[in-house]
Amino acid sequence: MMERRFVLALDQGTTSSRALVIDESGEVAATAQRGFEQIFPQPGWVEHDPIHLWSSEIGVAAEALAHAGLETTDIAAVGIVNQRETTLVWDRRTGEPVYNAIVWQDRRTSGFCERLRAEGHEPMIQARTGLLADAYFSASKLRWILDEVEGVRARAERGELCFGNVDSWLVWRLTEGERHVTDVTNASRTMLFNIHTMAWDDDLLELLRIPRSMLPEVVDSSCVCGMTKAGIPGIPIAGIAGDQQAALFGQMCTSPGMVKCTFGTGSFMLLETGTDPMPSKNRLLTTVAWRRDGRVEYALEGSMLMAGAVVQWLRDGLGIIRRSSEVEALAASVPDSGGVVMVPAFAGLGAPRWDGNARGALLGMTRGTTKAHIARAALEGIALQVVDVLEAMQADSGLPLKELRVDGGASANDMLMQLQADLLDVRVVRPRNTETTAMGAAYLAGLSVGYWQSPQAIAQQWRAERVFEPKMTETERSAMRERWNQALGRATGWEQP
Repeated sequence: MMERRFVLALDQGTTSSRALVIDESGEVAATAQRGFEQIFPQPGWVEHDPIHLWSSEIGVAAEALAHAGLETTDIAAVGIVNQRETTLVWDRRTGEPVYNAIVWQDRRTSGFCERLRAEGHEPMIQARTGLLADAYFSASKLRWILDEVEGVRARAERGELCFGNVDSWLVWRLTEGERHVTDVTNASRTMLFNIHTMAWDDDLLELLRIPRSMLPEVVDSSCVCGMTKAGIPGIPIAGIAGDQQAALFGQMCTSPGMVKCTFGTGSFMLLETGTDPMPSKNRLLTTVAWRRDGRVEYALEGSMLMAGAVVQWLRDGLGIIRRSSEVEALAASVPDSGGVVMVPAFAGLGAPRWDGNARGALLGMTRGTTKAHIARAALEGIALQVVDVLEAMQADSGLPLKELRVDGGASANDMLMQLQADLLDVRVVRPRNTETTAMGAAYLAGLSVGYWQSPQAIAQQWRAERVFEPKMTETERSAMRERWNQALGRATGWEQP
């Protein structure tokens, strides 16, 4: 196996499937990417076709290998990184999905989660899972499929159906149904997994009426959990992690107090807290960072539901830019937002407010407002969400932030990163290799087969590409925060449950 020269990372995200071939030095030898359809059956509902998730991912895997001129025999291990919380149910025998994948952004179960909170169940849910009772997580989506799709509950109770997040679905398809597994990071995002006992929780399964037979086996984030058969046969599947935990590992934030923020479809900030789960008093999430060789590391997480998706909306919804990359120049063409504030609560507000009834707001406009002011307000709104999460994170942990490591597609926007440094009043560090989610999955896979010897050796590969130092005055910073808080007050609780 050590004669194999590369690791393959399968990165199944919210808007596209990607594959990256990575060498021992951490360099990307080849990559391929395909987008897929976003399905919006009703306002607040977001779905994906599970077959398209699979076909696009296996397609880009073959394409990346072809670009690199490689065969599967050149690949030492496959690592999988996936959009978390997105929920799938399929037939155990045929592999046929019973319904579309319900995406993490989907809010159809907000009312159900409000009832859980009203009935007093949230303290138990948070104590066991580290999560809040929110539609963001998999459990209520799974409950909806069981209750609302005809015949599904009866089939599930007969043991005919499998549940999983996207990682489970990909492993099941890659192994042609031989392995139904998930790793601890994805399990910890279902609202069904006890992060203290590291097992599915019987009380939560009973509360939510989820048949245990549907659930996948839980494995380490770094271990060989199957061999590929379909599409790219004969490769050990040796690493799995949800996208944000993979990015934390890919950024080499492996010591308590290190923080990263990924600017993807949403923004996700994680603080590595070590081997003890840190409960949050400020409505953050306590989550599993990874498990290697049986050793569990934990993190505090603040999830912001809209980041890069805001720029996509400027492009596709408003049509004020033709390509996402144009937003930086447009926003930079004005010295400030002209008093305009955007609250990007298009799918509700995530941490630290967790308001599923909030909606996006664009406030402070006058006849003098231009598309450039709106573009700038959009970037400021993305950055201001991160400030709120960091304040909550520091209050929970008591750990001062020395620097914020950033990644994700929107981290390439220099203006956004400078705004982030200014509003946080700490330096923001962008790595030379921003493929951190894929790198995290590759590293976890490579470590389990001996392709890399240790995280310490991998850490030597990490390099900063650019450091953004804060330049904003405290007066400017305070004024922007005050306007932001006023706007938040108008956006929260907008939609009636």
